[in-house]
Amino acid sequence: MQIQGQVVDIENKRIYSGEVTVADGKIVSITEKNHSIKTYILPGFIDAHIHIESSMLVPSEFAKIAVLHGTVATISDPHEIANVLGKDGVHYMIDNGKKVPLKFHFGAPSCVPATFFETAGAVIDSEQIKELMALPDIYYLSEMMNYPGVLFDDEEVLKKIAWAKHFGKPVDGHAPGLRGAPIEKYIAAGITTDHECFTYDETAEKLSLGMKVIIREGSAAKNFEALIDLLPEHYDNMMFCSDDKHPDDLIVGHINQLCARAVAKGMDVFKVLQVACVNPVHHYKMEVGLLKENEAADFIVVEDLVNFKVKQTYINGELVAEEGKSFVKHVAFETPNNFNTSAKTLSEFEISSSAKTIRVIEALEGQLITNEIHHQSLLQNGKLISNVDDDILKMAVVNRYANTPPAIAFIKNFGLKKGAIASSVAHDCHNIIVVGTSDEEILNAVNLLIAKTGGICAVNGNTKKSLALPVAGIMSDKDGWEAGRLYQEIDAMAKELGSTLKAPFMTLSFMALLVIPDLKLSDKGLFSGNSFSFVDLEVE
Repeated sequence: MQIQGQVVDIENKRIYSGEVTVADGKIVSITEKNHSIKTYILPGFIDAHIHIESSMLVPSEFAKIAVLHGTVATISDPHEIANVLGKDGVHYMIDNGKKVPLKFHFGAPSCVPATFFETAGAVIDSEQIKELMALPDIYYLSEMMNYPGVLFDDEEVLKKIAWAKHFGKPVDGHAPGLRGAPIEKYIAAGITTDHECFTYDETAEKLSLGMKVIIREGSAAKNFEALIDLLPEHYDNMMFCSDDKHPDDLIVGHINQLCARAVAKGMDVFKVLQVACVNPVHHYKMEVGLLKENEAADFIVVEDLVNFKVKQTYINGELVAEEGKSFVKHVAFETPNNFNTSAKTLSEFEISSSAKTIRVIEALEGQLITNEIHHQSLLQNGKLISNVDDDILKMAVVNRYANTPPAIAFIKNFGLKKGAIASSVAHDCHNIIVVGTSDEEILNAVNLLIAKTGGICAVNGNTKKSLALPVAGIMSDKDGWEAGRLYQEIDAMAKELGSTLKAPFMTLSFMALLVIPDLKLSDKGLFSGNSFSFVDLEVE
């Protein structure tokens, strides 16, 4: 097979008319050849850090859509399913991913659970990390979120890092806002990357210390604009990732969008493509070809080097997508689950109080971090209720692994004027998380998801929209496009109910992530990421 076009040689920073010859899944030759074909041939795109589960799709369904955008491989952290199903969940993702051409490179989840201040479905200790790291299908130790454990020399944390070093595999980081002496110690422990940077200065400091920074642009956390100006100088040590990508966003685009945005800012296309295509392969020792002779034929054909509209995607020489049509075939998959809680009652969401002031989580658009604010409480018959006028809404986290009382808090900036929204995609333990305008609506949303053993939903009286997620309570059993369509309908309903957030369900899913400061809610209570301790809802 011969493919002609303008060959993009990233390493040597040149573009020439050429022909790529492919046989037996590899590139046999790349030769210069005069022709008038104006499309461009370049290595495929790589998402350098993603939780496939956050697309609400199993890997095989994710692949169907991702190849349309020129994605040929991912660095995938199966942390989400591991929190639900442990090592079995990791193997589930590996096995399902192997059934399709896209090259998933999975890591061993380093923090399951992320903290012991919440209830997860499993624990992965250092001995299990040893077993996973020995596998050829595991390429790295995934994000070390427990940075306090690194800083305070926690024995179990250090053992996990030591096993990664023993097997010669890199360790990913997760240290939002960590600066000065603490970040120096964190890096010295052997941690090589961070995708959690959210300011220019923080990123510049980490790069200066030898850390590789992955620019994240996901469905909720969007750090591209804050960090992209560092790329021209530091392109050797940067990568692109989505981290968490909901299905409706994945249908629209992937890493190709970040390339287009960077080039639109006037950045050198070769530097941009090194970040998007080359750096992850070298850092993680990925089994991905880089448009070189005798390497795997993993490459794409794009219309131009401005918009990066993908015309064809090849993986191991196989045409997997062309002109908006995916050739990745459907594969059958099982739906393991771990949902062991029963329907709730209204009284469980009521909280008696006489407090004048309460702590409130302030959600921030496009960020995973939150603020702690104090606000006047709204009481009715001696019970705390949502203050819809001031956008101080009641939220709850419900343990999905056992029957325990829900944890209650309040949150600002969701904007709901009626109804409630809920999700069993709640990082990292994936308990049920809900925000609503009344206790009745909160109850209805929670019980709907319990009945479905997982999902996302929006409710308003008798009007209910939901997407069931029977695979571990976090992934759909539907076709990727069908899941995307249903998600769009529920997202639209959330906005009809008043939500002002661009991605209300993605934002909601991070409001239980305790390792991202500051104020969050676990199934065990209100938690401060700054003090790393539980705090009282009532202030005075």
